[in-house]
Amino acid sequence: MATEYLQVKQKRGNFLRSQGRGEKRMKITALLVLKCHPIPDGSDPVILANATDVTHFGYFQRVTVRQFIVFVGRTVAKRTPPDQRHSVQHEEYKVHSYNRNGLCVVGFMDDHYPVRSAFSVLNQVIDEYQKKHGNSWHNIQADITDQWPYLNDALTRFQDPAQADKLLKIQRELDETKIILHKTIDSVLERGEKLDSLVEKSSDLSAASQMFYKQAKKSNQCCTIL
Repeated sequence: MATEYLQVKQKRGNFLRSQGRGEKRMKITALLVLKCHPIPDGSDPVILANATDVTHFGYFQRVTVRQFIVFVGRTVAKRTPPDQRHSVQHEEYKVHSYNRNGLCVVGFMDDHYPVRSAFSVLNQVIDEYQKKHGNSWHNIQADITDQWPYLNDALTRFQDPAQADKLLKIQRELDETKIILHKTIDSVLERGEKLDSLVEKSSDLSAASQMFYKQAKKSNQCCTIL
């Protein structure tokens, strides 16, 4: 099984290179809304909404990619303090997060998606979520699996950064200097934390996905999302 995943990963690398020759690239892979606990107590954030498009990945990769999106989304959201914006660089991806008083939104964009546009999308998603749900999310204790139509629509609509740029005209000014930048996923982790250990302990990842991560690392192959 792990060998099969690695073979698919190699095909994925070829696919990315072919896209660099002029084919249209996917700009946003996922948007997640999460409830973060106000006082750090070791509890993982709760998924309130999740919209993901993995059709540009190989068929046999898609389950693993979805799982890693949730895993990385929780990892980044948990380490984004209230009223802060973080941007994590990882290969051809950026993982952007914004925590507004415990309500956090995370976006997985490719490296070419403008930062201002990305955070305009995150602001809009939080605004819409609060408009629809108010403060009811405070009482949610388990992941929500039901689809939120608005988030699916946003994932499609804001593939074009120009659509996100229109939001800048109606949103309050976004100060890019206040966005905390991280060069790698590891730099988000707290002192003493190891990514390998988090992967091993994560309930978001199946045994097959954990095996894929370990085999990819041993073979010096990068996981597409992580």
